[in-house]
Amino acid sequence: MALRKDDSLRIGVDLGGTKIEFVTLERDGTELYRHRIPTPRFEYDGTVRAIADGVKEMEKQLGRTATVGVGIPGTVSTRTRLVKNANSTWLNGKPFDKDLSQALGREVRCANDANCLAVSEATDGAGVGRHVVFAVILGTGCGGGIAVDGRVHGGSNGVAGEWGHNTLPWMRAEEFPGPPCYCGKNGCVETWISGTGLEKDFERATRVSLRGPEIIARSEAGEPDALDALERFEDRLARGLAGVINLLDPDVIVMGGGASQIPRIYKNVPPRLKEYVFGKEADTPLVPAKHGDSSGVRGAAWLWPLE
Repeated sequence: MALRKDDSLRIGVDLGGTKIEFVTLERDGTELYRHRIPTPRFEYDGTVRAIADGVKEMEKQLGRTATVGVGIPGTVSTRTRLVKNANSTWLNGKPFDKDLSQALGREVRCANDANCLAVSEATDGAGVGRHVVFAVILGTGCGGGIAVDGRVHGGSNGVAGEWGHNTLPWMRAEEFPGPPCYCGKNGCVETWISGTGLEKDFERATRVSLRGPEIIARSEAGEPDALDALERFEDRLARGLAGVINLLDPDVIVMGGGASQIPRIYKNVPPRLKEYVFGKEADTPLVPAKHGDSSGVRGAAWLWPLE
């Protein structure tokens, strides 16, 4: 059966370290099909093949071809056109978008997964109608992405929005020089403000190792050590975001990832921004992603925006 070409149909792919998620969107954002498969870890050719096969299978089910966008945990270098900075390390140094385009016989657009979150929320989420959207992923690490008028702003070096690899602003004496980061530096925002950062901070303070959800549950039960850890986390989050506001001054900050699901941060962090932002004025809305865990894969689909 020949497939019907349909420019209104969009397939988004979210390439994660352990899973690959696919979604098909209609022009109005309605989801037609969603699918997940395990990521072929440390297998570059296998990863390309798995994505191509997944796209073809979705199109076969729908009887239509689609545009394809992929969110990756890294970025495509503007100089070499090779992937860099990916924590799925088997992608680094590879012409991923070129190889996937060749496998599918059409142009495939790729962007950093945090940029995909920004595009998703700017298109039909919590940042709709906003000129500049800054998206934050607080998960195992700490990512950031920028959308301007619904389009990715990646920057001339492909690193726009990478706030997680700046030093935590206004570091206290007891924080300096900060924990080592995998990037080779110390004290990066990511080492403090992430699910992993929360867990490590709690362990340093108490010599007890707990997972993030357990720390949060204990804080909700009023346990002092857990409450102290959340207090430190919120203050560092406010400092980190104040640095973003001082540089970019976005119209809205949208939060995604596991650590973004702590309800109290949306109450406690915004007032603290005023303590750190230059001029003491900061009315920037801080909101959770409307599409939650689905936002990244939807944003990959919207890398082909509606004309």
